[in-house]
Amino acid sequence: MMISSLEHPHSQQSTASSSQSEPEIADDNEIELLSVSWNQNYGRFAFGTSNGFRIYNCDSLTEAFRRDFEGGGFRIVEMLFCCNFLALVGEDTNTQFPPNKVMIWDDHQRRCTYELTFRSHVRGVKLRRDLIVVVLEHKIYVYNFADLKLVHQLETLSNPKGLCCLSHHSNTLVLTCPGIRRGEVRVEHLFLKMKKFISAHDSQIACMTLTLNGLLLATASTKGTLIRIFNTNDGTRLQEVRRGLDRADIYSISFSPNAQWLAVSSDKGTVHVFSLRVIAAGGDASTQLVAAQIPGNVQQNALISAKTGGNTNSSFHFIKSVLPKYFSSEWSSAQFHLAEETYHIAAFDAQDTVMIVGMDGSFYKCKFDQLKGGQMVQQDYMRLLRKI
Repeated sequence: MMISSLEHPHSQQSTASSSQSEPEIADDNEIELLSVSWNQNYGRFAFGTSNGFRIYNCDSLTEAFRRDFEGGGFRIVEMLFCCNFLALVGEDTNTQFPPNKVMIWDDHQRRCTYELTFRSHVRGVKLRRDLIVVVLEHKIYVYNFADLKLVHQLETLSNPKGLCCLSHHSNTLVLTCPGIRRGEVRVEHLFLKMKKFISAHDSQIACMTLTLNGLLLATASTKGTLIRIFNTNDGTRLQEVRRGLDRADIYSISFSPNAQWLAVSSDKGTVHVFSLRVIAAGGDASTQLVAAQIPGNVQQNALISAKTGGNTNSSFHFIKSVLPKYFSSEWSSAQFHLAEETYHIAAFDAQDTVMIVGMDGSFYKCKFDQLKGGQMVQQDYMRLLRKI
């Protein structure tokens, strides 16, 4: 199968050699960690290593499977929930899986069944059950999963991190990515053939995430002090929370299952949990956020609820009109401290439980008090791999 575009010369069924279809076993002492990522519902996480990849189950902290290769490692390992398909992109020195190719790995067959080849390095990959989204530095390509037909493409501002998000409900298809201006987010409602540009920040976008239904978007800029939550239907800014006062590199942002909490990790070594005041019009978040995304109800907007949840730093609240804006900001309700500068990503296991995975091979599970907040309590810890 041959598909042509401006930058995408071809895609084809893989004719992988036996060395690609039969992974080699590597010694754990020789492994270097290159990447860490969650699957779409945070039930699994993956390490890309200098020899291959490792997939772990979050609930039991057991290794689901591993594959090791002689040719090199992977800096992108994108899972599709808990099924047998993964998207793999090799590191610069990988001789079998180069960084300008997306390899669709079928773990049932233990081989690459399809590949997509580009003229430049692949910066990110996102999977849905029906789509493959490939992110280059200035372009994004959207393909049907079944036949690799190119169905959509769009241009972005320079996007070296490969920022892109997808919704994962069958009745919605929302894609978000950097726009063509600094601090701008492009929102594509692909089923509805609608798009919107949100001026999210003054600085360049550094991190973003969507709820599974695609209704809510959270963003952070390269400044890393503020996280903003938007309604993707109309671009309304719903809430703004403050991580801190000094600059930070935001590593991850994730919503809780009911969109009442937001977890943020950064190079400052603290995972923050924020209370969100966002609910849908006319009901609770868990039911109405889904209903709002049905195409017939697409104009239904998320609203800020009447409750005053969130930590507004009340000791300064009474003089907020005199002091700078950050004294009246909404600060995190709960925190957990880690080693600074180690890359960690955070997500929710339950409404009051946060999971944290680090590039040092560590896994934490922490619980927070939804009413009182404060320091989270560590419930579990395991060192799965050591970074060399």
